[in-house]
Amino acid sequence: MLRVVLLQLATTVVAACVAGLIAGMPALISALLGGLCCVVPNGLFALRLFANAHGANGANPMSFFIGEFVKIALTVALLGATAWLYHDLNWLAMIAAFIVALKSYIILLFRH
Repeated sequence: MLRVVLLQLATTVVAACVAGLIAGMPALISALLGGLCCVVPNGLFALRLFANAHGANGANPMSFFIGEFVKIALTVALLGATAWLYHDLNWLAMIAAFIVALKSYIILLFRH
């Protein structure tokens, strides 16, 4: 799980740099925020799964579903907060970086 989160973070930084080169600093920040809206909830979800798997009770399917719900809710909340609080938001850069971070695990599938 850690490899996926780190890959998502790396692709977010690459997408933000590309957006910054194409459209300037507001696009870079928008792309970085958009990618982080995917990376942060996934990182917290991975941490929760790791803690539950190595706990006294072991893995529990209910904790997975609760964690997934929290991850989705946090993603929506972060996207909403980004749109609400960052006034120079470049929507295309934010959504593009979000999608790139969301689908970056495909790189790991084709790696081996």
